[in-house]
Amino acid sequence: MIAQREPAAVAISVRHLTKRFGDTVALDGVTLDVPTGQVLGLLGPNGAGKTTLIRILLGLTRLTSGEAELLGRPAGSRDVRPRVGYMPQDLAVYVDLSVEENVELFGRLYGIHGTRLRAREEEVLELVQLSDRQRSVVAELSGGMRRRVSLAAALVADPDLLLLDEPTVGVDPELRAEFWEFFHRLTDRGKTVVLTTHYLEEANRADRVVFLHGGTVLAYGAPAELKHRTGTENLEDAFLHLVRAGSGRSG
Repeated sequence: MIAQREPAAVAISVRHLTKRFGDTVALDGVTLDVPTGQVLGLLGPNGAGKTTLIRILLGLTRLTSGEAELLGRPAGSRDVRPRVGYMPQDLAVYVDLSVEENVELFGRLYGIHGTRLRAREEEVLELVQLSDRQRSVVAELSGGMRRRVSLAAALVADPDLLLLDEPTVGVDPELRAEFWEFFHRLTDRGKTVVLTTHYLEEANRADRVVFLHGGTVLAYGAPAELKHRTGTENLEDAFLHLVRAGSGRSG
């Protein structure tokens, strides 16, 4: 029997994180804490540093300076990897395999086998509503269903932390709403979900959001708090207000 871990109060801790690619500064002194059991939205336009931050947290990209910890361990640590699920923006499943074959493959990569793997396959396919399509080849599925397969692959190891890069891009509004409901079901179970998006208004469903712009943190807090702070009615206007304020043009 596997011993239950006591959840840490903070799932992610980043301190003064900087990443440079040559003369380009992708992240510039980012500092933030992500509480356990919440959905955090990383918001900002293309090039804001969202994907770079996710890749550093996964250990796929080395930081230039600063510190980053996941679940109490340095980012990229071997012992923390099985506890982290990742869904990239680009499709990361094999289109010539069936839905269940993809989930099984990713489960085996996480070291899950036998009856436990079969049980997890059934559970995650039910969660993403693909039980009736488990034998379908991914190439035959719609774009939204393919995103569900990617999400199932990220979930099969029952991770404590999910890092999702643009999980709702290219999906219809109904499926987008279903994804958000699912994310909150995960946090109700003590999981932590961090996702990037450039759909600012959907992030009203997040517990907290981070506005990234030019590799820096413009603001961090609950959506309602940021709208109140900026005197705006939606997150897009709040973001634009903060950008103008940061560049010295108030209003």
